[in-house]
Amino acid sequence: METTLRGVGVSHGVAIGEVRHMGTAVLEPPAKQIPAEDAEREQGRARKAVEAVAADLMARGNLAGGEAQAVLEAQAMMAQDPELMADVERRITVGSTAERAVYDAFAAYRALLAGAGEYLAGRVADLDDVRNRIVARLLGVPMPGVPDSDEPYVLIARDLAPADTALLDPTLVLGFVTEEGGPTSHSAILARALGVPAVVALPGAGEIPEGTVVAVDGSTGEIFVNPGEEKKARLTAEAAERKAALAAATGPGATSDGHKVPLLANIGGPADVPAAVEAGAEGVGLFRTEFLFLDDSKNAPTEEKQVSAYRQVLEAFPEGRVVVRVLDAGADKPLDFLTPGDEPNPALGVRGLRTLLDHPDVLRTQLTALAKAAEGLPVYLEVMAPMVADRADAKAFADACREAGLRAKFGAMVEIPSAALRARSVLQEVEFLSLGTNDLAQYTFAADRQVGAVSRLQDPWQPALLDLVALSAEAAKAEGKSCGVCGEAASDPLLACVLTGLGVTSLSMGAASLPYVRATLAKFTLAQCERAAAAARAAESAEEARDAAQAVLSGE
Repeated sequence: METTLRGVGVSHGVAIGEVRHMGTAVLEPPAKQIPAEDAEREQGRARKAVEAVAADLMARGNLAGGEAQAVLEAQAMMAQDPELMADVERRITVGSTAERAVYDAFAAYRALLAGAGEYLAGRVADLDDVRNRIVARLLGVPMPGVPDSDEPYVLIARDLAPADTALLDPTLVLGFVTEEGGPTSHSAILARALGVPAVVALPGAGEIPEGTVVAVDGSTGEIFVNPGEEKKARLTAEAAERKAALAAATGPGATSDGHKVPLLANIGGPADVPAAVEAGAEGVGLFRTEFLFLDDSKNAPTEEKQVSAYRQVLEAFPEGRVVVRVLDAGADKPLDFLTPGDEPNPALGVRGLRTLLDHPDVLRTQLTALAKAAEGLPVYLEVMAPMVADRADAKAFADACREAGLRAKFGAMVEIPSAALRARSVLQEVEFLSLGTNDLAQYTFAADRQVGAVSRLQDPWQPALLDLVALSAEAAKAEGKSCGVCGEAASDPLLACVLTGLGVTSLSMGAASLPYVRATLAKFTLAQCERAAAAARAAESAEEARDAAQAVLSGE
């Protein structure tokens, strides 16, 4: 019997196939007391297991590259959290085994997070996965993970940890469905990067029997259980139509009346370049250079190593635009040789450009490497600083670029509300702005982007955030300069139209989103985008803003 379920679609496309469930291990260890003389040995076991799991997560990140690498490295740091480890050792001291101490310490931290209000989609899934991996290693049982299968399938899980999502094989995993999670969870972001249809927040998905045929529509969030032949044919036809529409929308990004909106790719390193080129990216709007520095948190990469990596990316876009963000260290991306270890609130402390200005030799080496990498190439190199707060920050960065002999445009990321509010002042020192909507939302609403309890405030449709985008775009226009968006907001096709209507001059996103944004932009005139933007800004909530823009663009 055919039934229809509805969750939240987070990654476009249709997948039809048999269900396979994520494998799990029995990971609640028995509660038993150990003699006091065994405590030191158990603490050593716990520390070794934590270090092994952290190393495995880092290795998976290096293998996956791109978005996945940053996510998995954040998870590795979670495994090594000193407060959690101190709690584990305390529990062992009073008689717990290593595995039980890890289990209980993580459970206590999980309860604290969950007590904040709503279910913490991304953070709790990450925490649970780290716990399971450490306990599994201590118990000597297999790690939970993706099932073995020779045939393509639809994966169903309670939630997917980044370590699993990052290494999914899209030739085998047709799509995935999770009971929990949300549109801003790590798994959702990685699913979009992979181009795998995905639906999250579907309670009861785990009850669908193994082997059942389902159809997953990652655009609408619908799951059709035991679809009939007619339904499968219709979904397949609709998917083919969408694919044809995407294929037809080639070339530079533009509205239907010819207003150009360059569509660029976000990349983490050379490994992400082929997908960007294949998707028709007109260049790179955000080259995150952290991947080079995170390979070794204790030492900065040599100038020669940086030159080699940068040149690989620059060569891939002859006569295209490549926007490089200099190292953004601190907060969730600490580096031993740069980041203070005792900051009470790292997200509000020394991170981004502040870190680089405190370590001018690191900034100078990176800028010199970029200058050398671009020598003799026809690429349009642009270099921007993260976490610019005001004109003084912008001037300090521009001066450093000039001192390094860098022949490029210098820009500033708008991630702090002060930079948006005083954008014209900032633009007296730099030649372009790039809006990092993820961090801009975090700082605008005092809502940690890693905490699911405040995820509604991370929604890029929030009217207050749109106001800051509009302020920045208007300032850039007044100064005759450009203002792009490189945050997650640009990957939403409907929101891309609104951002265009707000005056944004380019959009940068994960490669998998480029065809959808290109095809959607091509349906509407600039005037329609402007009306949709005005309607969204006039709304009182993110949901109302989205609905208002949709109504304008659908002619309602």
